[in-house]
Amino acid sequence: MATSEQMSSIESIEKHGRPAGACAMVISGASGDLTKRKLIPALYNLAKDNLLAKDFALIGFARNELGSQQFRDGISAEISQFATAKVDPELWNWFSRRINYIAGDFSDPAAYQQLKQTLADVDKEHGTQGNYFFYLATSPDFFSPIIHQLGNAGLVNEENGSWRRVIIEKPFGRDYDSARKLNADIRSALDEKQIYRIDHYLGKETVQNILVFRFANGIFEPIWNRRYIDHIQITASETVGVEQRGMYYDTAGTLRDMLPNHLFQLVTLTAMEPPISFDADVVRDEQTKILKAIPPMPEEEVLTRAVRGQYGVGDRGMPAYRTEPMVSPTSRTETYVATKLFIDNWRWADVPFYLRTGKRLAKRVTEIVIQFKRAPFVLFRKTAVDRLEPNRLVLHLQPDEGISLSFGAKIPGPVVRLGGVDMSFNYKDYFKATPQTGYERLLYDCMLGDATLFQRSDMVETGWHIVAPIQDVWGALEPRRFPNYAAGSWGPREADEMLERDHRHWFNSPVEHASAANAD
Repeated sequence: MATSEQMSSIESIEKHGRPAGACAMVISGASGDLTKRKLIPALYNLAKDNLLAKDFALIGFARNELGSQQFRDGISAEISQFATAKVDPELWNWFSRRINYIAGDFSDPAAYQQLKQTLADVDKEHGTQGNYFFYLATSPDFFSPIIHQLGNAGLVNEENGSWRRVIIEKPFGRDYDSARKLNADIRSALDEKQIYRIDHYLGKETVQNILVFRFANGIFEPIWNRRYIDHIQITASETVGVEQRGMYYDTAGTLRDMLPNHLFQLVTLTAMEPPISFDADVVRDEQTKILKAIPPMPEEEVLTRAVRGQYGVGDRGMPAYRTEPMVSPTSRTETYVATKLFIDNWRWADVPFYLRTGKRLAKRVTEIVIQFKRAPFVLFRKTAVDRLEPNRLVLHLQPDEGISLSFGAKIPGPVVRLGGVDMSFNYKDYFKATPQTGYERLLYDCMLGDATLFQRSDMVETGWHIVAPIQDVWGALEPRRFPNYAAGSWGPREADEMLERDHRHWFNSPVEHASAANAD
């Protein structure tokens, strides 16, 4: 029979989650911003929440000529700046002692032999038991070479009960053909179950809550279909420009950067059928069915169902895209995309999904808007009410994670008049949760071997297949007019017209302050 102390421990694990098992993490490209801004703070948060194994080690791998102590000192000096809460000196001291660093070129086999020896050393020192995961925080050009070098060095072989996994950052390919080639290339060195294609959007609490919200609340599932829903909007807008990423962004653009991954992931979670369990492949099977049910638009419809934009000079001195560092002064790269898609299945037949994303927009916000059909007006014909507003459910993903529902209510008084009412809840206010980076859940799941929130190869390829006609038409035709929206606005007029033709309009979150367009 379990003791009271053992029962307390079991209850704590069930309530808060069990610690991940012993393992070592290797970050390729460890000298970049992602490591100090997101990955290290996320790992520290996991340690603070007792979700990181006591038998854990971290190895940074990059070309910068640093020693382990130099790398450790640099991370220690920056953690207080990027941590999401006050840093506990004792906990940080424990964590920092587990950090090592290797300097080397990603194409140099000798560097991987050094990495192999260092991993063997941390196995002995920290008891990581030969369990390794490799995070590729590098340019996409290095994905395949690094994976093959890891394979050649024997670092991805799963032997004697140990596991090996690789996390790959986006973008995964540049189009359908390159994504298929990259998948085939890395699968020559790895099994699919070892590949974790990461999308940090899926680390957001509200993204994860979409499935819980839909399937744990009996009042919503019966109306989550074409009979009650008029249309769905998904917006991912940023107020910042390309900052110092001009060289990358001018060859990628918003379509490649956002649509086949971030936005399509949100579409699948919003539209998928109930899975029979939360097992990774069961959930991803349902997501893939949604992607395969989205017919690529005919090329002749691209000009009416897809809008591209590029920001020009805005208020308060915001520069045009073409004047940003490392951007061509004649660039035709889009910084804004809006499109109208359909899902060709029974639940969503004829329900349009409007997607938009862009840089230098009026507000930083990511949200999913479920707009329901209007109620019949017949009852109100002889009242002061001139129209009924549709009910609207909004899932707010960032910056303030939460859910809001709008509906009509009678305004007090002898005359029948309607007013809009908003019911909202905010995660941080309601649950008093500690701020997170968005990477905690994803890193933790990788350590546990749970790939639910990571893209599978067929999901990636199907996403690129959907956007292929847009890429083809936009590649063949010069933009009609660039720039075509002012920095700090909600985007080009053509995007508004796309919805107006359907007698609809975008839901734009209120911009609270005049300076909001400059904030992030």
